[in-house]
Amino acid sequence: MDKLEQIFDMQEELNSRIGVNLKGIDESEQTKWVLNYTRAMQQELAELTDSVPWKWWAKYQEFDKQNARVEVVDLFHFLVSLAQTLGMTAEDVFDAYIAKNKVNHQRQESGYSEKDESDSRHI
Repeated sequence: MDKLEQIFDMQEELNSRIGVNLKGIDESEQTKWVLNYTRAMQQELAELTDSVPWKWWAKYQEFDKQNARVEVVDLFHFLVSLAQTLGMTAEDVFDAYIAKNKVNHQRQESGYSEKDESDSRHI
C-alpha cells in the first residue's frame, strides 16, 4: 500500500469513528458534506493565515511555522474527506493530479493567455 492510499484508509477510519460514513451516499448527502468540508477548509485556511505575520501594521506577530504545518495537515484531512465524499480513491486523486498537472504545464507552454476550462473536462 502506498502512502496516499494509507492516508485515505486512515481518514475513512477516522470519519467512521466520528460517525461519518461517506460510502454510497446520495447527492443530497454529498452536497451537505461538500459544503461541510469546504467550510472546514476555509476555517483551517484562516488558522493557517493566522500562523504567519500578515498584519503589516502589527509589530508583535511572529511566524509560527510549527502551527502552520499543523494547519496544512488539518487541511489535508478535510481535503481527503472531500475527495472521498465525491467517491474518489487515492488512485483517482493521483490520476487526476497527473492529468491536471499536464494541463497546467500545457497552459504555461502556450502562454495561458485566455481561460478555457474545456482543457480539463477529460480529467
